[in-house]
Amino acid sequence: MNVYFCGSIRGGRGLQPVYAALVSHLEQSGHTVPTAHVAAPNVLSDERRYSSDGIYQRDVLWLEACDAVVAEVTLPSLGVGYEIAYALHKARKPVLCLCQVGTPLSAMIEGNNNPHLRVVFYHDVEQALAAVDQFLDAR
Repeated sequence: MNVYFCGSIRGGRGLQPVYAALVSHLEQSGHTVPTAHVAAPNVLSDERRYSSDGIYQRDVLWLEACDAVVAEVTLPSLGVGYEIAYALHKARKPVLCLCQVGTPLSAMIEGNNNPHLRVVFYHDVEQALAAVDQFLDAR
């Protein structure tokens, strides 16, 4: 399956190890993750090589081509929110949002009743990985 992974880049990198675990798990499970770079420790410096227009065009193509979206939404990110909305309403893709327990989540995500959106609060990475497997197995 082609899985678009979203995580905060410019909004903060405090969860980079979680992103890395999620992307690694997806790839080890046989999925293609065109956005695997989001989990890299050096993504901020790597992304500077591209124009904002180039990043937007590339990411929209990837969203259109993916089978599903997995978004880690614990750290607020305008880009991740945009990707989720685009995936749900423009590309019509199923989206899993993962958020650490105890973190206030935007009402625009938590209150969204779109049947293609699933929100899971998790305590640890193992729970998040299990939620990813369950979400993708249902596809």
